[in-house]
Amino acid sequence: MTLPAFLSGAVSFGFFLISLFFLRFWRETRDPLFVAFSVSFLLLGIGQIILGLGGMPDEQRSLVYLVRFTAFLLIIRAVVAKNRAI
Repeated sequence: MTLPAFLSGAVSFGFFLISLFFLRFWRETRDPLFVAFSVSFLLLGIGQIILGLGGMPDEQRSLVYLVRFTAFLLIIRAVVAKNRAI
């Protein structure tokens, strides 16, 4: 195992842990903002796993970044929706 693969796994684990953290807050409050954050961090973790273990050439990595882009769009949409609701 190489160091970048190990670090990619550690980062993925962190994303999944944060996802569970936000899911716990959703269970307590039923606020949809926390679900959006949980799903976003889950997507970020999946994208990191694909990048770390995929062994893809640089040209094909751009498709994986769409997963990250989707996660960030989901966070932005959830924050905007939360601010409009208040």
